[in-house]
Amino acid sequence: MVTFLPSRAGRLADVPSFDRGIGGAESNVACALAAAGHRTRWVSRVGADGFGDHLVEAIARYGVDTTAVGRDPHRPTGIYFRTADDRDTDAHEVLYYRAGSAASAMAPRSVDREALDAGRILHLSGITAALSADCLALLRELTAPRPGRPLVSFDVNHRPGLWSGATGEGPAVLLDLARGADLVFVGEDEAAEAWGITGGPDAIRAALPEPQLLVVKRGADSAVAYGSRGTRYEEPAPRVDVVAAVGAGDAFAAGFLSATLRGLPVGQRLRHGHLMAAAALTVPGDLATPPSRGHADRLAALDASAWGRLHLVPGWTAAGDEAAQEVLTS
Repeated sequence: MVTFLPSRAGRLADVPSFDRGIGGAESNVACALAAAGHRTRWVSRVGADGFGDHLVEAIARYGVDTTAVGRDPHRPTGIYFRTADDRDTDAHEVLYYRAGSAASAMAPRSVDREALDAGRILHLSGITAALSADCLALLRELTAPRPGRPLVSFDVNHRPGLWSGATGEGPAVLLDLARGADLVFVGEDEAAEAWGITGGPDAIRAALPEPQLLVVKRGADSAVAYGSRGTRYEEPAPRVDVVAAVGAGDAFAAGFLSATLRGLPVGQRLRHGHLMAAAALTVPGDLATPPSRGHADRLAALDASAWGRLHLVPGWTAAGDEAAQEVLTS
């Protein structure tokens, strides 16, 4: 979608102007991974309009392959507006204008399946499943067992406001899709909201034992990963001076997937997720310039004591690697 970011804090009714940006869970992950040095492809549909042109061009500038993005001459590109307030505050407002959008018309027959299956990882989001019955049918096919499918990564991304009777009962659908994935990302808070699971990460794993890897995000506290053989890993999140929380979940997924593609241990994957999320948390938009790979590797390799003292502030990703490490862990 095209994102309109407010020029100042306050109610949408009071904001006089907006800056145009790009947003969308899967495209955010693709852009962050491309910025981190990986080859990525975004498969979607946008309108044959100016906003569609902007999205394709902006995402391509990150280094993402957009050749499999369809252009719909009959449906518009989706847009949304949001306030500058944090998503978790009562003052936060989001207005979606995506009903009948080009992306909502995606279906099993209308996307390039060869492009979807060509990568090592196929990353999906529960947001797409909520857009229409056709989108849900596509997600069901992509999470179903089939020969030669790539590792399927699924971010639950529960958004109650997007679900409607046309696509079924949202929480049950999301749980079903998650059970078909190989790697699942879910927030502890959204598991409580969507599925009524209030017993913490272990209770979430008990309710969702199927994925090879389950990652439970605990906000500013930590993230926990569960492996297929009963292994459990937990890494605390570093202290971050937050500018805006929007996009942090997508960035965490990108950091974890980047480390997965590099074959790093699960604990390191969690730390790279935290670092990529911290990059997003310290900028106002959905997307941020990630730390260099060497910088991120050095921070992720800190001992537990130094990692616990890590304090990331706006601009930290642009600082010199060694100098930043000394300053940020002081």
